[in-house]
Amino acid sequence: MRRVRAALALLRTVLVCAALLLLASCGWGGTGGDGDGHAPGAPAGVTAAAGSATSVHVMWDAVTASPSIRTYEVYRGTTKVKEVSASEHMVDVIRLRPATMYSFTVRARDTDGRLGPPSREVRARTPVAVADDHSAPTRPRTPQGRVIGSRAVQLSWGGSKDDRGVVSYDIYQGGAKIHSVGGAQTATVVTGLRPSTRYSFTVRARDAADNLSPASTAVPLTTAPGSDDGRGTAPTDFRATTHRGKDGAYYIDLSWVPPRTDGVVTEYQVQLDGQPATSLVWGGTAPRDHATYSFYTGREAGVGHRVRLRARLPDGTWGGFSAERTVTTGETTP
Repeated sequence: MRRVRAALALLRTVLVCAALLLLASCGWGGTGGDGDGHAPGAPAGVTAAAGSATSVHVMWDAVTASPSIRTYEVYRGTTKVKEVSASEHMVDVIRLRPATMYSFTVRARDTDGRLGPPSREVRARTPVAVADDHSAPTRPRTPQGRVIGSRAVQLSWGGSKDDRGVVSYDIYQGGAKIHSVGGAQTATVVTGLRPSTRYSFTVRARDAADNLSPASTAVPLTTAPGSDDGRGTAPTDFRATTHRGKDGAYYIDLSWVPPRTDGVVTEYQVQLDGQPATSLVWGGTAPRDHATYSFYTGREAGVGHRVRLRARLPDGTWGGFSAERTVTTGETTP
């Protein structure tokens, strides 16, 4: 009789566990979403730069996830200081202390409410406050712009003057501030725009006391149609060679200059013979001026390959492909 009761108890346990597994697989009683139970990844390309003696501008690359991202949360140390929608990937953290070092991280939350891990920590020091500074910088001079695709434009301007020094420049699209760069920078690339759309950009200078200059003259630009090849956002100076490794296998060696963007490009896609071959994701500090990568292609000599690559831009979209190069294993590439 004891054996019968034990068997019945075991059967009940098995049935309960099976029911719980069925509920979980259907997405009932759990965290919801697509059923994979995975939170979004940590934002990459996070940077921080002082905007004034009391503010810091924080930027990051858009996170691509399924389900999609709903919001980003920005933390100063362990304190959440900002929450913005998924369409934004930059914020100004204000009401800070002058001459102080701050650390920031960013986390993504998806449409199912799952909060991803924090990004790598970045730091920025606010400059010393200047007492009784009521003089704003001069207006940025002779702003210019050019369209570099259906979703990006490049802006440049002449530097402003200030009796205490310019700390940052703010870029406006219409009446909305969309970005900020350091006071030593007089050019920027704006991505995440819509194809065949007319925009108007202005620039304003800011000093350490938060005095804001008058707006520059407007730069009207119309992005290219959506069918363009994105050449303006493609990696440049792309080169490909081959070598034979110590293991006797052949490898393709790539080098390129990353596309110029305001954020940090942390991900690339390599296309081999017309098909995606591999993705590169920098987990640490991504290269800004020159990048290299090598990958395995087999053990047979005399095999020709076509190779090119493209970058995922900070707004989460793919940029244009680089020029395509042809290499042959076992041959010296000029």
